[in-house]
Amino acid sequence: MAPKEKLLFEHIVKAEKIISKHVITTPVVYSKVLSESIGEQVSLKLENQQITGSFKIRGAINAISNLTPAQKKAGVVALSTGNHGRGLAYAANLMKIRCIICMSELVPKNKIDGIKALGAEVKLIGRNQDEAQVEADRLSIQDGMTYISPFDNVDVIAGQGTLGLEIHRQIPELEFAFVPLSGGGLICGIAKALKSLNPKLKIIGVSMDRGAAMYESQKAGKPIFVKEEESLADALTGGIGLDNKHTFELTKELVDDFVLVSEKEIAEGIHHAYWHESQIVEGAGAVAIASLLNNKFSPNGPSLALLCGRNINIEKHFNLISTKK
Repeated sequence: MAPKEKLLFEHIVKAEKIISKHVITTPVVYSKVLSESIGEQVSLKLENQQITGSFKIRGAINAISNLTPAQKKAGVVALSTGNHGRGLAYAANLMKIRCIICMSELVPKNKIDGIKALGAEVKLIGRNQDEAQVEADRLSIQDGMTYISPFDNVDVIAGQGTLGLEIHRQIPELEFAFVPLSGGGLICGIAKALKSLNPKLKIIGVSMDRGAAMYESQKAGKPIFVKEEESLADALTGGIGLDNKHTFELTKELVDDFVLVSEKEIAEGIHHAYWHESQIVEGAGAVAIASLLNNKFSPNGPSLALLCGRNINIEKHFNLISTKK
């Protein structure tokens, strides 16, 4: 798609047809504990059970499927904190395309190993995403590889938006959706799908309270640089790009409110998911639960928390769930 093409609902419908044979329709389950806690029906969308362990495979497959034959021959390159790289590596391997993932040195080893296991090359550059971005840009310009943004790409956003179509079919009465927020590809795709089908539905973006780039950019009224910090929700770290083409404006248009959760609250979300919902989630996959557990926003109707991923270091997860709450 052209770089500045506007995201349409039709793009999401088309994306679902493209990716349907490669992804699973993840289940929605009722959360008794959360429902009783807030006094409203709360459901969980278990995208942590998706192939590769996160939603990212949806956007990756759709983006690669829309490349020209020449672009496929040259290969793809991306910047990733882990899950986008894993999804893109899976999609590239599926279609026999060369794939290079550029990452900062802060990305957890388990995510690096997961990407390599899927056949992609990994380049670790610097201590933040901006430094890794420079290498990704170089490969795109000098080697002719197609750069696929983890979020600021219409095909990627449309692929993530297929989650919204699933959610609507599974819970047509839904009134509030709590969605993890990082660069905005996930929340913008889901919001576009859900609001096209039900304009009254409210979308709540959830980020960690340290280095939340999209949240701070929305407050500032423009994309800004936000210092990247280590977080349990490492998949939500990183900037949105000062030249953001799509997700800044889409977030401004489609997201109704924002909440931030602390590291302690994210840990509580991981703990709750395991002991009360029988789910393994990474930090980013726990933020929606964390926001409800800590009454960060009070919905007054049927609500959904999206569990977006499960790719967490096993030892870290064991330590978090072993702590008494």
